[in-house]
Amino acid sequence: MDHLPIFCQLQGRACLLVGGGDVAERKARLLMEAGARVTVNALDFSPQFHAWAEQGMITLAQGEFNPALLDVCWLAIAATDNDAVNQQVSASCESRRIFCNVVDAPKQASFIMPSIIDRSPLMVAVSSGGTSPVLARLLREKLESLLPLHLGKIASYAGTLRGRVKANFKTMGERRRFWEKFFTNDRLAQYLANEDQQAIDQETDSMFATPLDHRGEVVLVGAGPGDAGLLTLKGLQQIQQADVVVYDRLVSDDIMNLVRRDADRVFVGKRAGYHCVPQEEINQILLREAQSGKRVVRLKGGDPFIFGRGGEELETLCDGDIPFSVVPGITAASGCSAYSGIPLTHRDYAQSVRLVTGHLKTGGELDWENLAAEKQTLVFYMGLNQAPAIQQKLIEHGMAADMPVALVENGTSVKQRVVSGVLSELGVLSTQVASPALIIVGRVVALRDRLNWFSNH
Repeated sequence: MDHLPIFCQLQGRACLLVGGGDVAERKARLLMEAGARVTVNALDFSPQFHAWAEQGMITLAQGEFNPALLDVCWLAIAATDNDAVNQQVSASCESRRIFCNVVDAPKQASFIMPSIIDRSPLMVAVSSGGTSPVLARLLREKLESLLPLHLGKIASYAGTLRGRVKANFKTMGERRRFWEKFFTNDRLAQYLANEDQQAIDQETDSMFATPLDHRGEVVLVGAGPGDAGLLTLKGLQQIQQADVVVYDRLVSDDIMNLVRRDADRVFVGKRAGYHCVPQEEINQILLREAQSGKRVVRLKGGDPFIFGRGGEELETLCDGDIPFSVVPGITAASGCSAYSGIPLTHRDYAQSVRLVTGHLKTGGELDWENLAAEKQTLVFYMGLNQAPAIQQKLIEHGMAADMPVALVENGTSVKQRVVSGVLSELGVLSTQVASPALIIVGRVVALRDRLNWFSNH
């Protein structure tokens, strides 16, 4: 181990920062956030330092470096652009046994500054020992995506419950299971973030009252339209905490590769015209797994509340008194249009957008007269098999036969294909693409020739 990682308590303690430029500003912010009493020594100071000094947040000591400034300090940072001055600061600290960080010169420093993830009171620090700061930063960014912003509030609240947990649960195993459920309770986290004390108390009491083996819950997560990079950070966190993931074919392999490796995976294989598992059985799977005490993620392509039947699944959970939460996803209309260079709205062409299902219940009918109106964009989900009928109905109700249309196959993925033409060709064009595909109808489609950035197809 090249360095001993420690966390310094600097609240109210004197620290010296030598340097008055941009780099020194970043170091000053860290010291102030830690509660240190900061003295800044430099020949000249950036405007930010003067603003901080006027607010009484720091003390400025203008002039050459004077070792006497270290006499009351606990630690120091040398952040000038003059190597000789930085070395002088380091040597002076060494003789006084004061820890010193020298910016961009780790070999001269007695301590180094790591990349920090701040979820106070939870802190995570990542360091490469000064050998590769870019790598440390990249690792920090990955960890940032895994740690919810509200984690600090959960950690603080957990500290207030330790005595109660110890009194209620006699064995270490029981306490461990309680804390595992506690730290993955999204509703409690949301109440803490909202500072809703009544809801916090009610949820906490419920957790203590419910037997540990019956604390299952379901999280409905939108996986987005295909590109794993479009999965939200919260969605990623949920699939990496799940005991069971229930998913269908619209969830890409790249996203499934992000699921926790030891989680059970249940494929329900829905596709147009065929359900590997009927919807009612899917509802029951979610109910059974949650009733057995597991944390279940129902992973759906796109957004679960836009033609994803997420509402129907949650109604079943409500009837079964199973707690649930929802993480929205990027819906196919947004993702596919963006990756195809087709803006859904445009001041000159479309002042509204309508998302339409092409897969209606038996006997259902769409409001074709309003759908055929000008100055709007239509996006048809699950409409490939109905493309000839869509073409016929829109033209019958007054939409121009030369209205631009586009069909997006496997949108946002590396396999994305876009076939474009006009409304009078829609039925024929639909035979040239395969499901999953989205149909976009409107003047905005003509902008694709100029705005397409993703692919040549």
